[in-house]
Amino acid sequence: MFKPHPGSGPEPIGFLLVPQFSMMAFSAAVEPLRVANRLAGRQLFDWRAWSMDGQPVKASNGWPIPVEGALSAVSDIRTLIVCSSFEPEAHASKAMLAALRRLARRGTEIGALDTGASILAAAGLLSGGRVTMHWEAAPGFAEAYPDIEISEALFEVSAKHFTCAGGTAALDLMLDMIARKHGQSLAVAVSEQFIHDRLRDRHDRQRMSLPKRLGIGNGKLIRVVAAMEANLEAPLDARSLASLSGVSARQLERLFRSQLKDSPANYYLRLRLERARQLLRQTDMSVMEVAMACGYSSASCLSRSYRAHFAVTPREDRSEVRRS
Repeated sequence: MFKPHPGSGPEPIGFLLVPQFSMMAFSAAVEPLRVANRLAGRQLFDWRAWSMDGQPVKASNGWPIPVEGALSAVSDIRTLIVCSSFEPEAHASKAMLAALRRLARRGTEIGALDTGASILAAAGLLSGGRVTMHWEAAPGFAEAYPDIEISEALFEVSAKHFTCAGGTAALDLMLDMIARKHGQSLAVAVSEQFIHDRLRDRHDRQRMSLPKRLGIGNGKLIRVVAAMEANLEAPLDARSLASLSGVSARQLERLFRSQLKDSPANYYLRLRLERARQLLRQTDMSVMEVAMACGYSSASCLSRSYRAHFAVTPREDRSEVRRS
């Protein structure tokens, strides 16, 4: 993957735009190619966008983007990148999956930005190697494809496919590709053109560290919140959380209220309910399956808690999102 282009002309790179794709990720992937061409003084890359029906595709921001044509007409592309965002499964038609498999059989290097990994998984193209995607979509993907290893990396490149978390991580993916194909110095020069202060390694985390994200610096509290986030399916009890922090349950309660303006129990509950909302909105899991994945003993228990927190039932929330 990402080997030097064997041809004499510019390397063709295609983008499959899926409805509601992320404009941020798409732009962050295309612009490094443009700048690489400018700095190299020659056409290293030639990029084109495609859609399933050959018609313009609306991004998640509502802007329609014109395309070269229908994906069925693509035959000689060397690299194809699937650009997706909200509800990728809803747009993964049989025709799309068949077209992706056809291109893969012909030797096309296939990758994905943001939630495009879900489409590649549905096409059966993610065997071997780890994958990554936007952190918000990862829990639903893990439930749908438990045999595929997910990482929290900015991007992953294996022998058969490459995936990216989306957003500005698409820039890091393309810089890595440019470095492998045309050298580190060109990748650094492209990075500096975007006021991007360094070539981020794929192992860099997608999300801010907990201290920065929460605006706190107390190590004991950080350990407890990290443990909460890692144990949503089987929640830890108050005694276990206090043990992790090295303080008593009462002291931990005071820490939470002074630093996070909440109780440990309520903070943990909100984490579980937010995960439930992600799974309901991003997967076809039943309410019972979502309940079990978020530490509830039954669908009714989840529904009562969900309604008290979000003012709608899980089914109502899911229906409303899909209608909109």
